[in-house]
Amino acid sequence: MQGKKDYQEKLFIRFQLSDYVPADNFYRRLRSILDLSFLYDSTAKYYGNEGQKSIDPVVFFKLMLVGYLENMNSDRRIIITSRMRMDILYFIGYDLDEELPWHSTLSRTRQLYGEETFTAIFKTVLKQCIDNGLVAGRRQAVDSVLVKANAALSSVVERQILDDAAGYGKELDAHTEKLSSDNIIHLPDHLSASQASAKQKPKPVNQARVSPSDTDARISYKPGKVLALNYLSQVSVDTSNHVITHIQAFHADKGDGQCLPEILTQTVNTLKENGLTVHEVLADSGYSSEPGLLALIEHQIEGYIPNRSGYKDDREGFTYDKEHDRYICSQGKYLTFRHFRAKGNGLHKLYKTSVSDCATCPLKDSCTNPSTGTKVIRESAIKDIYRQMQQRVQSSKGRKMRKVRQGTVEPVLGTLVNFTGMKKVNTKGIAMANKCMIMAAVAYNLKKLLKLKPSPNKNSKTKPSGSLDNPFYNLITRFHRTTNAFIATLLPFNRNGQTTFWSFAR
Repeated sequence: MQGKKDYQEKLFIRFQLSDYVPADNFYRRLRSILDLSFLYDSTAKYYGNEGQKSIDPVVFFKLMLVGYLENMNSDRRIIITSRMRMDILYFIGYDLDEELPWHSTLSRTRQLYGEETFTAIFKTVLKQCIDNGLVAGRRQAVDSVLVKANAALSSVVERQILDDAAGYGKELDAHTEKLSSDNIIHLPDHLSASQASAKQKPKPVNQARVSPSDTDARISYKPGKVLALNYLSQVSVDTSNHVITHIQAFHADKGDGQCLPEILTQTVNTLKENGLTVHEVLADSGYSSEPGLLALIEHQIEGYIPNRSGYKDDREGFTYDKEHDRYICSQGKYLTFRHFRAKGNGLHKLYKTSVSDCATCPLKDSCTNPSTGTKVIRESAIKDIYRQMQQRVQSSKGRKMRKVRQGTVEPVLGTLVNFTGMKKVNTKGIAMANKCMIMAAVAYNLKKLLKLKPSPNKNSKTKPSGSLDNPFYNLITRFHRTTNAFIATLLPFNRNGQTTFWSFAR
């Protein structure tokens, strides 16, 4: 007989969330391992002793985690989704009939707490990963990804105009009380300065233009990507089980090599707090820079970073004389060391010939600078370090480390951007962007903590019980598991109470 459901809402009902959230539910398991009670003491300084009660700090951070775990970067969507999910309500400690905080409370509380509070949560979860054997600490892979800022490219204006407008606003506020109704307000003379500077050399795009809605966002792009206002997220990942050991926001117009020293310092210190030491760092050629390589030496870390494309180990037509620190050209003339010169973030050594040496040279027209009549070679002051790095990268271990890096940090970045709500930040300013990135990394590590088991020790070669080093043992064992009764008839002989292939062969 056909059934028909007759639904009538009950006036009274006994209901307990814990009875309806399965034991293997993700959020139930997460609630059992995540202890954020320390937040009550660390956030007490942000509140007074009077007034209305604020949102519970533990509830706030759990709602933040829900956003990143569910790949949502909208506070409004977080509240709407949480209201409809029993497992999320159980995770944050709310009943069905309790009203959730207003979505604007989340954004205000995010601005209220300092970065140190978000970092403390990251370190707490990282320590749990370390205690569960998911982090070895020995080898770290570093890479970066552009994260869209919460500002449109169409909002960008000339920085001079923004500065002039801000200056004019201050002047107007300072003289408001002195102005009478008969006064005529004229724009200050310096507003026309942009016309005078139009003939000057154009500045780099991010020095000349800025977004008024987010002055920390920078115009940047990568090959195959659209030009946009972005932040740069630098991520350090442990290669053993792909757990994030550090994440930090930088301005998007900053090079990877410029960021490496700070990333190394933060990662080394964080792992040192947990008794782990970093021995190797893997990165791509974008991190090849003098500050980065010197930072590796300072921390006594062995790096595997390919030299940048412009690096030259040998100069065609010139031989380096290491004993006298000079170059010798094909005509036997010397390019002697003259002085150091800073270039970008590095220090270069300049080698130069004399005018008299090049005056009668048959290669003068193709070799020397026409304006000076001399030949100049610029070399990095740490050329030997670059050469050692090149040899290390080209070794068999170096080629292996390249594959390890690609298989470690790049999938992590893809997961953060596409599945953990880090494609775009929903905040303004680099400090707020850093908070968002930290919480995305916390959500990623929590997933690892709940799903990924520690990898077995590769050096361990324990043999299964009953193995007699017979090459066919594993095949017979597999077959025995699926056809237990049949194998028992094939192997009637018993050795020490255990049926083996060896006794059958015997």
